[in-house]
Amino acid sequence: MKKIRVGVIGQGRSGYSIHSNAIATCLGNKFELVAVADLELARCKDAQERTGCRAYTDYRQMLKECEFDLVVDSLLSERHSEVNIELLQSGVNVLGEKPFAASVELFDKQIAAAKQSGKKLFAFQQSRFAAAYRKICEVVDSGVLGRIVEFKIRFNGFARRWDWQTLQRHIGGNLWNTGPHPLDQAVALFGSDPETIFCRMDRANTWGDAEDQVKLIFTSPGKMLVDLEISSCCTTPTPMYQIFGTRGGLCSDGCNVRWKYFLESEAPKQKLIETPLPDRGYCREELPFHEEEWKASAEEIDYFYNISALYNNIYDVLVNGGTEVVQLDQVRRQIRIIEECHRQNPLSRLDS
Repeated sequence: MKKIRVGVIGQGRSGYSIHSNAIATCLGNKFELVAVADLELARCKDAQERTGCRAYTDYRQMLKECEFDLVVDSLLSERHSEVNIELLQSGVNVLGEKPFAASVELFDKQIAAAKQSGKKLFAFQQSRFAAAYRKICEVVDSGVLGRIVEFKIRFNGFARRWDWQTLQRHIGGNLWNTGPHPLDQAVALFGSDPETIFCRMDRANTWGDAEDQVKLIFTSPGKMLVDLEISSCCTTPTPMYQIFGTRGGLCSDGCNVRWKYFLESEAPKQKLIETPLPDRGYCREELPFHEEEWKASAEEIDYFYNISALYNNIYDVLVNGGTEVVQLDQVRRQIRIIEECHRQNPLSRLDS
């Protein structure tokens, strides 16, 4: 079996804990970690010991001395666009971490560089492969819930942060850091560019100058409404996902999915009554609801499940000519929404 030769730039939380670690742990039959780069050589030690890869303090030197089929850019968020373009221009396929770009303009420059180089540009949106989310899409596509009128997503918790990802100059804040995961899922299910976008951001428990409370709503005529929260101020449990449909609904905690619906063929026949009901009554009927439940397996809730699925899709694209699950036009749509949210919520900066 052909192995994809990989280089990883940056050995921080994402570069090592996700990418280098995944190749060492569960992707070794398809991927080979050839080299890693980080300004601090000591941070490369774990990857070296686990895989025998080479280590560099200068990724440009790494590119000169090693041959790669794929290079992962997991540097600081504000460098993603420029480095992705540089990598593409050097003649390698690129897997870019999120946030993929700080603006649509910077995203489009990456697309232009990919087209000019003839190389593949992939977005690391591993949450698209989450088993519960894919089951939700399957239930929605089955039609049992009827027309979907609302999709709620809650990536909430309670946290106080004071690290670099709370700073706007590092493209920080909940929407750029956490937001690409649920927003990617929402955009894919929504299926088109939303015409109406409303967002309210706040700074509550952060020491930085970026937001840690986000409420985002978007929709288009004739489409579902998407209601997305990413809050660091939530101490009470809420369903991660909820679907409201004309014949039923669904909820999920990210591991289990439950849905309840009725069939039109089994429902009582009704007709509009335009006069007051007798005995000052309300509309009441007994709908024969069906209830179903799905539970993720231990494998599907494993930390590396989504990561492995995305990497396997990349392998299929590069080796077998397959199709990317995460399409770049969907990523562009996501960035457009985030950019609009920040336009609606200008926040003061510590460096202004």
